Amino acid sequence: MGFRCGIVGLPNVGKSTLFNALTKTASAQAANFPFCTIEPNIGDVAVPDARLDQLAQIAKSAQSIPARLSFVDIAGLVRGASKGEGLGNQFLANIREVDAIAHVVRCFEDGDITHVEGVIDPLADSDTVETELMLADLESLEKREVNLRKKVAAKDKAASAELELVELALAELREGRPARKAIVPDDQKLAFKNLQLITSKPVIYVCNVEESAADSGNSLSAKMQEKAAAEGAEAVIISARIEEELAQLDDDERLEYLNSLGLEEPGLNRLIRQGYELLGLITYFTAGPKEARAWTIRKGMSAPQAAGVIHTDFERGFIKAETIAFDDYTAHNGEAGAREAGRLRQEGKEYLVKDGDVLLFRFNV
Repeated sequence: MGFRCGIVGLPNVGKSTLFNALTKTASAQAANFPFCTIEPNIGDVAVPDARLDQLAQIAKSAQSIPARLSFVDIAGLVRGASKGEGLGNQFLANIREVDAIAHVVRCFEDGDITHVEGVIDPLADSDTVETELMLADLESLEKREVNLRKKVAAKDKAASAELELVELALAELREGRPARKAIVPDDQKLAFKNLQLITSKPVIYVCNVEESAADSGNSLSAKMQEKAAAEGAEAVIISARIEEELAQLDDDERLEYLNSLGLEEPGLNRLIRQGYELLGLITYFTAGPKEARAWTIRKGMSAPQAAGVIHTDFERGFIKAETIAFDDYTAHNGEAGAREAGRLRQEGKEYLVKDGDVLLFRFNV
């Protein structure tokens, strides 16, 4: 089950530097000119979760395999992208393929790094990006609306249902609001998602600050945090340069460097966790002598669906899930102790898996 978070923003805001740090590679060229990223770069990153190490230690697992997210570094967008300016068409096509958006905004002053608009204003930058994305969605939907109305006139019921969702999105976009602001009935949310609207995707703002502001931000990032709060969105403060330096250090050096900066953890850990939550994801675990492993599922998945993430046979032949809550697993020193204490439960097909569950699936095919 793959989940992709696209890193977007204007040129020279630190997207590629951030991506390099995320993937601990230099595969995304970071240079002081627009469009230094020509093709989308994709990197898988581990989701930080201290629980996995605890489980591996208790289960005496030979290895630990964390959950993972894919981050996609997408070419910088400029004003007019919705009309094909810069690498607009390519940018918009790539961003439609991701599940969520990490919107990087420049919250630092640096005369050596040019700004495509000539002035440092993160609020204006974010508005530029959002406007281009809304214009792209608006153009796409207005074309679709014409075709759908023709089908509705011909008594096409499927087209009628789709048109209702298109009109919901258009109402927001024509008022200058992203499609994600539309109030969609629960039973229509999947169909609405299938419209593949860029502005329906959840967003997290990544405030890229100078090194000295990495712990608490600055006046520019404060403005972005206010904007995020007003939208019901999230904002994360990160110094991409610090994160890039941290990515080159070993564990001991990294800890020493973080301590010298007064930071408890890399900012990327917060970003990855926020991206995970933004996508509505949770983690369940399997643990044994061979491996302890974190598995990614969407909130609200049933036990058979969760089993299917491991292998489709597990879902097809699902019988039951032997379930231990993480706290019970650690408190009773593993499966045997939890079973003896009566903390191991037998859950059936209707059980909704909870974050942190340690599961063993029984199946027959």
